[in-house]
Amino acid sequence: MAASEWAAFAVALMTITVGFAGFVKWLVKHYLSELKPNGGGSVKDQVNRLETRVDQIYLLLCEKESK
Repeated sequence: MAASEWAAFAVALMTITVGFAGFVKWLVKHYLSELKPNGGGSVKDQVNRLETRVDQIYLLLCEKESK
């Protein structure tokens, strides 16, 4: 292979690598944003609401059991 073919191969390989790294960075940023509370729409907000409801149910069951 000539030097120009090696250079073209290296540029193509770097382009694919940088594109893949950028895609992974975008995915990580997107998924991490779901773990921050944002006022109701994120997974973190939904987990917090479920946790509160489970705590309330547990308190009701404890009150009923103590009667």
